[in-house]
Amino acid sequence: MAQLGTNVDDQPKTSPTIAPPRGFFPASVDDRGRVKLPVDFQNFLNGTGDEMLYATSTDGAIARLYPISVWKENEKYLDELAKEDPAAADSLTFITQHYGAEAKMDTQGRVTLPTDLRRELKLEGEVRVGCVLGAINIYSQEKYQEYLSNSRAAVAVSLTTARTKGFR
Repeated sequence: MAQLGTNVDDQPKTSPTIAPPRGFFPASVDDRGRVKLPVDFQNFLNGTGDEMLYATSTDGAIARLYPISVWKENEKYLDELAKEDPAAADSLTFITQHYGAEAKMDTQGRVTLPTDLRRELKLEGEVRVGCVLGAINIYSQEKYQEYLSNSRAAVAVSLTTARTKGFR
């Protein structure tokens, strides 16, 4: 399996002091490839205690900004997966390395996205951001509309299924 080393302290940080924002919000990527995060997302990232982020994609469709401590937990899961399914671990590792790079949020709430990630996922101009499982998802407008359309088509069945599990 490919090595996933980083250049920062290996100790995971404590859990975030600020809950991740709920919902999807507009954001923008400037001509230098920097995504300008809404204030609630900036506060969330600052609350993680992590200075470094890992910007990547796990599926080649959606960009993800991980606080480095969350990404390090993912690396542990990939190591475990490699014992059970080396091919799956290798392909996921390769994709996240292909798109990935460490990044920092500047004082104005901007994060520079890796060039391959930005170009291949068409992250230009207006984008949408939302927090999922401790990371910030970044959707191109095209991908966001695709997911919205697919979700609208499936929501009736999904709601029925969720209600059997106690969802109100």
